[in-house]
Amino acid sequence: MGSSVSMSPGGAETYRKPFATGWTMFAGCLMIFGGLMAVFEGIAAIANHTRYVITGDYVYKFNVTGWGWFHLILGILIMLAGVAIFTGAVWARVIGVAVVGFNMVVNFLWLPYYPFWAIVLIAIDVFIIWALTAGTHRVEAPRGYAAPPAAQPPSPSTGTQPPPPPH
Repeated sequence: MGSSVSMSPGGAETYRKPFATGWTMFAGCLMIFGGLMAVFEGIAAIANHTRYVITGDYVYKFNVTGWGWFHLILGILIMLAGVAIFTGAVWARVIGVAVVGFNMVVNFLWLPYYPFWAIVLIAIDVFIIWALTAGTHRVEAPRGYAAPPAAQPPSPSTGTQPPPPPH
C-alpha cells in the first residue's frame, strides 16, 4: 500500500498510511457505538440497580447506581469524542485517547459487577487507543532544508500567479 505525504507548517513531512487511517475511522465508529452502549448500561444501572449481581467484596466497591452515573456520563463523552475523530484533528485524537483510557480504568473497576463485558470493553479500548495513536507519522526535515514557500494568491490586477522564486 502506498502512503500520502503532506508538509506540516513546521516543515515536517506527514505520512498517512491508508491502513492505519482506515482503522482510525473504524475506531471512531467503535467509540460512537461503544459510547452509546455505555449510555444504555448507565441507564440500566440507574433505573434498575438490582439487575446486577455483585460477585464479592472488593476494595473499590461502589453503589451500582453510582456506577450507572459513571457509565452514563463517560458514554456521552466517548460518543462526542468519537464524532470529533471524523474531523481528523489532532486534538480529537488526544481527547479520544484520554477518554478511552479513563474508560479502561472504569471498566477495570467494573469487573466485580459484570466481568465478561468489562474484559471485552477493555480489549476494545486497547484497540481504539492503538488506532488513534498509529494513524500518522511525522518525519522532521533534514538540517539546512527549507520548506517550500506557501503558494501565493493570484494577483488581483492580472488574475495570474506570480512566478515561483528561483532555487
